[in-house]
Amino acid sequence: VRFADGVAAMREQGVTTFLEIGPDATLTPMIKESVRASAPDADDPRDVAAVPLCRRGMDEAHSSVRALAQLWVRGVEVDWGPVLGHGRQVDLPTYPFQRRRFWLDVEASPASPEEPPDELPRELSSPSRDLPGEPPRELLYGSAGALLDLVCEHVGIVMRDPGPVDPALTFRALGFDSLMTEELAEALTARTGLSLGAAAVFDHPTPGELAGHLLDELTGTEHASDGPVRPAVDEPLAIVGMACRYPGGISSPDELWRLVADGEEAVAAWPADRGWDPDLDYGTSGTAGRPPAGGFLGGAGDFDADFFGVSPREALAMDPQQRLLLETSWEALEQAGLDPHGLRGSATGVYVGATTHDYGPRAHRAPDSLTGHLLTGGTPSIISGRVAYTLGFEGPAVTVDTACSSSLVALHLAGQALRSGDCDLALAGGVTVMASPGMFVEFGRQQGLAADGRCKAFSGDADGTAWAEGVGVLVVERLSDARRNGHRILAVVRGSAVNQDGASNGLTAPNGRAQQRVIRAALAGAGLRAADVDVVEAHGTGTRLGDPIEARALIGTYGRGREAGRPLRLGSLKSNIGHAQAAAGVGGVIKMVQALRHGVLPATLHVNEPTPRVEWASSGVELLTRSREWTAGDGRVRRAAVSSFGISGTNAHVIIEEAPVAAVAVRARGELPLVPWVVSGHSRTALEAQAERLATFVTSRSDLSSVDVGSSLVTGRAAHEHRAVAMSASRDGLVGGLRGLVGGAVVSGVVSGSVVSGG
Repeated sequence: VRFADGVAAMREQGVTTFLEIGPDATLTPMIKESVRASAPDADDPRDVAAVPLCRRGMDEAHSSVRALAQLWVRGVEVDWGPVLGHGRQVDLPTYPFQRRRFWLDVEASPASPEEPPDELPRELSSPSRDLPGEPPRELLYGSAGALLDLVCEHVGIVMRDPGPVDPALTFRALGFDSLMTEELAEALTARTGLSLGAAAVFDHPTPGELAGHLLDELTGTEHASDGPVRPAVDEPLAIVGMACRYPGGISSPDELWRLVADGEEAVAAWPADRGWDPDLDYGTSGTAGRPPAGGFLGGAGDFDADFFGVSPREALAMDPQQRLLLETSWEALEQAGLDPHGLRGSATGVYVGATTHDYGPRAHRAPDSLTGHLLTGGTPSIISGRVAYTLGFEGPAVTVDTACSSSLVALHLAGQALRSGDCDLALAGGVTVMASPGMFVEFGRQQGLAADGRCKAFSGDADGTAWAEGVGVLVVERLSDARRNGHRILAVVRGSAVNQDGASNGLTAPNGRAQQRVIRAALAGAGLRAADVDVVEAHGTGTRLGDPIEARALIGTYGRGREAGRPLRLGSLKSNIGHAQAAAGVGGVIKMVQALRHGVLPATLHVNEPTPRVEWASSGVELLTRSREWTAGDGRVRRAAVSSFGISGTNAHVIIEEAPVAAVAVRARGELPLVPWVVSGHSRTALEAQAERLATFVTSRSDLSSVDVGSSLVTGRAAHEHRAVAMSASRDGLVGGLRGLVGGAVVSGVVSGSVVSGG
């Protein structure tokens, strides 16, 4: 019945993958033969996959899951939810970034010998062959596939590259310059009859988006609005995802919790890999000329540039704060069960607290090799804009600099944007990487640094702050949206407030009255009494001036009128990791979210005795010199507040509470005969790294079910080009399949491959 002709016709339409829904794979070998017969010289049969859904002698569940795996690794969309029975979401390792070091020394050459130069722009001569003749207009009109083929065809012509074009890549990533953009616009104008200019290519930066624009123009489709404007609402926010990196090798909120719960610290010596002068006069007394200690991020210059489509030269010119924020934002979205690729074009906002820390040379002293990259690499506004640009978010992107209160101010502004309808989802947080030792020099000369590099928050022997680094990102949305979307709610942001010291006892001196005002404003906004809050994660920098002022402000607000035996507990993360500056406040939020989840208030370190400058007796406030259990018990909602005060005088206070108990629908299901675990990576190396991380993680977590792991892997994770599926009825079989993938062994329960382009 002309089976070979049918295959040949489908091949002409670009079909590369065939699924046979027959009882015994009778047609599958015939597909390969038909491909060979239809175009023996043009087609390589290895480029075509023929997949049988059912196979003789194989259980139907096994053969069907294996068929879906073979389709998925080639790039076919597969809905794994029904296969896995929609298991619950659990925390799993995030993407294994394949990092290289990028660090620009001011005095050194900007490109180290091992760094390959960026690809030079293509020659700007005209295409070497004539453009194809104009097809009949009716073939273009209303045909999305034909228009995409047309755009990709002309992209290849302008690039002088006949190979397949990825329609999801930006023209910039494809190597286009301004002249090539003009050539493409002129060619498409000639083919379609539309009046196109280079602006159309800039406004629709991928072949896929440009093809969609052509379709709209040809069909007369108008887009008056990208979506309804949401009215302003007054409701709490849900924290649905978190990610962070802090000193001591901390790379996740769970690792941060283990550090504070175990009463450990992350103070380290001055980093030796940033070109800092160890003989610099930083003026700190009591250290006998030694560089001061602090909380430093290891590998602060490491970055997976290829994953984000960033060239080596641009990565070198980028402030490491931008690089860290990109990776951590991706991890936060994965932990929230959200596919970052699926949010492209969405009204997602980015609110980031950050300050400049003198990375790289001044613009007027930059070498020619950094031209065009140093401005965007060092401008603070780009820190948030880079995330929005790279991930395709279209909500507000705002970088906030109020010094040490920046990340809490960013969270406050994100909440306002969500309630007003400016965005539907938001990333909020802060980042600090000290590219130079300037903060140590300035504060050291003012005798403001702790001699041993430790913040002794609210302690009688407090002798100054200790600088640290870090990055923390929260994924937040309106509480009603989180419930409707079925997202796991880690905690609720009940209220927040921001204010300014005003005319106080010095530009940088803290102001107790302003701190009381911001606390009362946050409580009022949350509709709470002071007694409704159990604990405050304080600013607590370990200075003799600031800590007593803050403690007295807390006593004046939270301490009054509390029930006997229920004082306000007080602690500070800075005693564990140091003062992470613009990333300090968000670190405190992550700590308290974890405390809510684990039911423990961890101890504040380095307190020989509470500072005698505060009247603690009968104050209603108790310093957490030891860890305490934190359970509601009597049905009360547990709540915590977090404070941050910037040297600029901007104060911020955020109140969070435990997540509401959600009714979980229990689905009756038996054991699955075969469970698939899907993994993917931007490269084969990343794919194997992901498999290894997952195998190690699952081996250490016997409490996780295979189905829940499988469901979490396919829910809200981006699917990359290199893919694999491990399949087994047993947990050991699945782990063995992952380890076999890493070792390169041929394992019967594993299917791997890469996405076929152009199919």
